[in-house]
Amino acid sequence: MAASLQISGVRKAFGKGNKAVEVLQRIDIDVQPGEFLILVGPSGCGKSTLLNIIAGLEEPTEGQVRIGGKDVIGVPPAQRDIAMVFQSYALYPTMSVYDNIGFALEMRKVPKAERDQRIRQVAAMLQIEPLLERRPAQLSGGQRQRVAMGRALAREPQLFLFDEPLSNLDAKLRVEMRAEIKRLHQVSGITSVYVTHDQIEAMTLGSRIAVMKGGVLQQLGTPDEIYNRPANTYVASFIGSPTMNLVPGHNGSAQGSNGFQIAFTQLPLQAPRDGNVLLGVRPEHLTLDDAAPWRGEVSLVEPTGADTFVVVKTGVGDMTVRVSAQSRARAGDAVGLHVASDHVNWFDAASGVRV
Repeated sequence: MAASLQISGVRKAFGKGNKAVEVLQRIDIDVQPGEFLILVGPSGCGKSTLLNIIAGLEEPTEGQVRIGGKDVIGVPPAQRDIAMVFQSYALYPTMSVYDNIGFALEMRKVPKAERDQRIRQVAAMLQIEPLLERRPAQLSGGQRQRVAMGRALAREPQLFLFDEPLSNLDAKLRVEMRAEIKRLHQVSGITSVYVTHDQIEAMTLGSRIAVMKGGVLQQLGTPDEIYNRPANTYVASFIGSPTMNLVPGHNGSAQGSNGFQIAFTQLPLQAPRDGNVLLGVRPEHLTLDDAAPWRGEVSLVEPTGADTFVVVKTGVGDMTVRVSAQSRARAGDAVGLHVASDHVNWFDAASGVRV
């Protein structure tokens, strides 16, 4: 049965005194039973350290971790009823796929008939039944990752932990395995925590996403909230490809205007408050419009297949516009930029916090 997970006031520091390095700063996250939580952020942000604390591989300097309502601080990893899938697969090279999947069950003295039933059930779910007699060296990267997930699934744990499990796979396999992990979560319903630095994985897999930077939780929300209503400019620029355009300007009375003033152009937009602010707008919410007052010059055109990204050099920086593949924009063209007013975000110019 899926369990809840509560992370309360978790801090982690390495070293002591003035030489202590704080890698996690009071993290608070509640994960509901059956939820798929993504921990995302750049290398060194603390996401893997937090996962290791949940797993019991690290102890927090302060704070509590509760799994299914039970405080597990000080409880050995083997007694937490969790299963972990690593980036490195961590399969036993001398064992067959069958034995790798069933090893944890054998260690728990699960009866042989029940063990065999679980192994074959998991193998069927992962579509690796023909591979049961092979050894890891005879498998592709994607097959090895399926076996690693099968070993975790066979245990029927309260909690799944994934530590960048797709990092070693090529682009095509990553897409396939991403879909496989999402399907397995939907079937099993087991509460899962997944660490990645890949924002595409975060957006496609998670029911909620925790964006981290420098050991600090920047925002916790659904993929829609993270993408469309980022809490600050860091989240806005980290999530999304290409990232959100950030436009510096002044809202209110500036050079005789009452709207949003950028350089020498006034846009018909109104920020929630006056003063220096940043306008945030996604590339798909900008359009090329010859009648628009905000002008620029096309500096780069990047076809990607279904879409084309057009980079426009303006007086306040480069702006990226998502256009159709049939667009005739060319480098050197003078263009106008129109902002979809119902899809804008506003941030404080000094702090970067959403206003």
